Amino acid sequence: MARRRRIGLGLALAVPILVVIAVRFFVDEPLRRAIKRNVNSRLVGYTVRIGTLRFHPLDFSIDLLESAIVQNADPDPPIAHIPLLRAGVHWRAILYGRLVADFLIDRPTLRIDLTQARREIADPTPMSKRGWQDALEEVYPLKVNVVTIRDADITYVDQGPYKPLRLSQVNFRATNIRNVHSRERVNPSEIHLDGVVFDTGFVRVNGHADFLVKPYPGLKGEFALRHVELNDFKPIIRRCHVSVRNGVLSTDGNFEYAPSIKVADLEHVAIEGVQIDYVHRAETAAAEQQVAKEVARSAKELSDHPEILLRIDEVSIRKSSFGFVNHAADPAYRLFLADADIRLGNVSNHGTEGKPVGSLRGKFMGSGDTLVNVAFRPKAKSPEVDLQVRVREAKMPALNDVLLAYGDFDVVDGLFSFYADLRIRNEEVT
Repeated sequence: MARRRRIGLGLALAVPILVVIAVRFFVDEPLRRAIKRNVNSRLVGYTVRIGTLRFHPLDFSIDLLESAIVQNADPDPPIAHIPLLRAGVHWRAILYGRLVADFLIDRPTLRIDLTQARREIADPTPMSKRGWQDALEEVYPLKVNVVTIRDADITYVDQGPYKPLRLSQVNFRATNIRNVHSRERVNPSEIHLDGVVFDTGFVRVNGHADFLVKPYPGLKGEFALRHVELNDFKPIIRRCHVSVRNGVLSTDGNFEYAPSIKVADLEHVAIEGVQIDYVHRAETAAAEQQVAKEVARSAKELSDHPEILLRIDEVSIRKSSFGFVNHAADPAYRLFLADADIRLGNVSNHGTEGKPVGSLRGKFMGSGDTLVNVAFRPKAKSPEVDLQVRVREAKMPALNDVLLAYGDFDVVDGLFSFYADLRIRNEEVT
């Protein structure tokens, strides 16, 4: 009797083990190969690798373990590593009579270096044609309705001795992607994103989206960015021949990005304690001119663009300095404004939004009390400008490098003052 019990117990334990082995052998591996093949057939320029697949028959979910995404043109290192992607039935949607999927992407890391970024920018295939949305839908037979990304880490690595740009602890969630329980012709999906920016700042985005609109999803919401250190932007800003030291940035506002309209409305932009120099060199003069032409061309294209609205309600820059460094002169010199406080308001690329106004206070060359007031209306044909400038009693010896470079003399004492009142109307300057 006891022997029969032991045999029965052994069979009871062996059957589920054999079932698990059978599932792993006859289901998991063939399904892994099929998903990998189907996903990669959708992608352009990228390849997905899937380490292991686990099928869970009790809730009809699957886990993709240790997956990676590589850029075909520059495969080493992979641009992304995903320890876990779980896809299953979104059971709550069944209450609304819909059978859709719920996706969880856990602890993914995205790493892009300068070479990979340049290849992506140079590739003629737009991001909307890369097949990412179709590839995601190949993972699970049901349409995706909820996507959750948990604790993501995103890093950009530039050339040179610069600290990588890193977003960490990034969490993202999008619900009701398939519009299970909302009216038609609205942004049905709620979206939320938060994360740490460059180790000290944070970002938060809340809004709604329509992921089904073509050729790319529509997004609308509000955002907040707090205490972002500007030092970390050095590897990007230096390509514009600008040197940045110190300073923190905070901003918040609203946005809308859709095929028919693009709006960025920054309600507040606050910068404090930044030191910015534009650096001119003889060997980079041609590159500087090219950058200036591209900026002018972009500004002209954006001016009164019917589908693009860029607006900044208020800009505040405090306790900062701005300079122009000329290494092409002999001797080299630096003109600068210290202790600068700047206020700008109502800045927009559309003339119908009103006239931008601004004021600046500071110390020219560290000593001359400076006040600038400006009001302007950018127009494609003829801008309108009102400008008042006052510089009072700057110490002349601070200008000696400039005087030596252009006049071959210097001074030992004296004060410099400058006053101007400028008005531009209908291509006439007063």
